[in-house]
Amino acid sequence: MPGPSRPPGSVRTDQTVFASAPLTTPGPCARRSRNGGYMASPRRTTLHDVAQEVGVSAKTVSRVLNGDGPTSAATREKVMAAVEKLGFQPNLMARNMRVGGPDSTVGLIIPDMGNPFFGTVAGGIESAVRERGLTLLMGSCADDPDRERALITTFLARRVSALMVVPAAGADHAHLRTARTGGMPVVFLDRPGTGLTADSVVSSNRDGAREGTAHLIVGGHRRIAFVGDRPTTLYTRRERLAGYREALEAAHLPYDRSLVLDGHTEAEAAEAVLRVLHSPQPPTAILAANNFAAMGTVLGMVRAGRRDIALVSFDDLPFAEVLEPAITTVAQDPAAIGTAAAEIALARLDGDRTRARTVTVPTRLIPRGSGELPPSA
Repeated sequence: MPGPSRPPGSVRTDQTVFASAPLTTPGPCARRSRNGGYMASPRRTTLHDVAQEVGVSAKTVSRVLNGDGPTSAATREKVMAAVEKLGFQPNLMARNMRVGGPDSTVGLIIPDMGNPFFGTVAGGIESAVRERGLTLLMGSCADDPDRERALITTFLARRVSALMVVPAAGADHAHLRTARTGGMPVVFLDRPGTGLTADSVVSSNRDGAREGTAHLIVGGHRRIAFVGDRPTTLYTRRERLAGYREALEAAHLPYDRSLVLDGHTEAEAAEAVLRVLHSPQPPTAILAANNFAAMGTVLGMVRAGRRDIALVSFDDLPFAEVLEPAITTVAQDPAAIGTAAAEIALARLDGDRTRARTVTVPTRLIPRGSGELPPSA
């Protein structure tokens, strides 16, 4: 998904664009343009440029910036004034690699930048780590295990303080054992990792799906379709399908494989729903197992001309309350998931060496109308 446009010279950090401020006074890295103004040179201001501006050695400038040596108050004031004037930005990664310390960033890997669920998870993390002076650094692996591993390698190379990962389907995290043993906090979100004992924060997927399905059953529905993500081995899909099946079993209803549909994207879910609604024995209700499945389900019902199908969505949607009827939801709390993950990582950084644990964030059913429609004739 393309990101927002950025002005020249801007820097993208996490999901926010920061534009560098123009120099008010031309420094050593500016050259005069034809019209008499100044144009920025491609070369960045260096430590030596600051030293030359102040008239001290580069080592003195380094001592001031790093606070690791004696300098006079007057020298510190001159150095900081030159840093501001020239727009110098210290290379923290290079320094931390040189002294062997961690960077001031927390790495987060998610499957999809375009999914609002993961954006809210990231917001919960960022709010928590910002209070500790840490910056959230994000990357998207597009649910590809190879891309996930490449991003992990990149984050570890820049010595992030902690690593948080929403595991890609089929990924193996055994390669993180050395970093984990060495004290690197590793927290998996939304889905547990594979091949590595580490902290995890997940939703109550099975309980939420069971509650959503039971809600439809209490409303009189007996043929309830399930629209889940792909691949079918995905942790969240497996847990939500298990909850769906448990609710059917508790009500002594048969499990009909023809009512279990797949759709990784909104378009795929819409096609699957349209197909089942045109079948000889269509469902009277649907449990959509994530937000994209819910959007596809709504689209499929519109295309089929069916406004009488009851719907419960696992994941709340931005437009859930504006539809008619409004969508009944099994709501997760992605901000709480992010906050819990950040708190675990910070506790590990503070010296917590207890055994790895899994935190389960509860879901809640929000009846709004779509899940309360009675079975059609």
